[in-house]
Amino acid sequence: MARTSKTRPRVDDSPLAREMGGRLRRARLNAGMTQQQLADGRFTKAYVSALENGLSRPSMAALRFFSGRLGIPASSLINDQSVGWHRLEADLALASGRWDEAADAYWQLLDGGPVQDARPELLRGLAEALVRLGRAKEATAFAAEASRLFTDAGRGADAALAEYWLSSCHYQQENTAEAKAILLATLAKVRGGLKVEPDFTLRLLMAISSNESREGNHTAALAYLEEVRGLASDLDDRRRAAYLYDLAHSYRETGDFEAALRAGIASLELYRHAEEDRETAILENDLALSYLALGNTSRADELAASSCRTFEGLGDERALAHVIETQARIALTGGAFDQAARRATAALGLAESSNNPNAIVQALLTRARARTGMGDMTGALTDNEEAGHVARQSGTPTLLRQALGQWADALALSGDHERAFTLMREALGTS
Repeated sequence: MARTSKTRPRVDDSPLAREMGGRLRRARLNAGMTQQQLADGRFTKAYVSALENGLSRPSMAALRFFSGRLGIPASSLINDQSVGWHRLEADLALASGRWDEAADAYWQLLDGGPVQDARPELLRGLAEALVRLGRAKEATAFAAEASRLFTDAGRGADAALAEYWLSSCHYQQENTAEAKAILLATLAKVRGGLKVEPDFTLRLLMAISSNESREGNHTAALAYLEEVRGLASDLDDRRRAAYLYDLAHSYRETGDFEAALRAGIASLELYRHAEEDRETAILENDLALSYLALGNTSRADELAASSCRTFEGLGDERALAHVIETQARIALTGGAFDQAARRATAALGLAESSNNPNAIVQALLTRARARTGMGDMTGALTDNEEAGHVARQSGTPTLLRQALGQWADALALSGDHERAFTLMREALGTS
């Protein structure tokens, strides 16, 4: 039976984007700031330019940052009733993977009228959305407050889920000891009789396994995976697909790429059977990177192309930035440096318009490698330097180490060994 594409309707919000962009430009000029000064510390000058010209609509996180820098309320940059949200819309956006929209919605609801009764749910939803966007540093305080409020209200199961996202915040920031301690304490409550959703125990075990892997405790990590295997047989197809996806990730963490591919392919088939387009496309991109790491560029290219088509149909620029960057890496592996640079540039544009720091850094690093292959050392150094600046603001140690390491290598290749040494020392300091 042919599958139908579940394309998300796209709303033309360009008039609103232009109006907001005009307000931002006027506020910036009134403050006597350049675009670079407004962006510095978090965004790029190109992103500010795109906003002011109405080519992109800012997230609530961006509005908060810019309004704080300009010394004005965020509402003065919006001033439009059409951007209001309801709780159900926020929850649906989160459940369907539209995490930017969900974060904006939860933020506006928390900023809006009285939400005391719903505050812990809104905080937890915001924390989850931010974690999924790779913005764990921002999410930590929200997850911690949600956990405290749920605990004070005697809502143990809700508190446990908030603690799970709090642990994820620490994991993304590589505070593994704290992340694992939170998970083990939550698991003890569940094993002590706390009633939770059927798949929550599996999620806890998978997360603990990932933390053990990061610490190099691969035997313990695989022991948790085996416990998961014994609990997963009663899941429905969609939840089993999610479990297998997490299993593939955990096997990659332990270095078992063959097992990661087997679990990933099994998950892919279940997602396809369930006609879950977005999850299928995410997994296809992950599998493309795994195949690329194993040297199978033809299979990697096939999976990335399929993922790209799906996200184009869904209008998901944030995810599309990652997929096109994967295609740039594939072209780079094949020595097609011009094509790799073009695709990395396209990925960079999408990453900046969707406010995706991780994708911005990866696109810049890939384009830098492509430019190195083309003999454009000046362009490569510029890209590596910008990637380093963005990574410093991301709050993600792994991303920062990667960016600083490549930048240092490029400087050493150009003969600037003193600065290269300084950057390598900074990179080692993030470990």
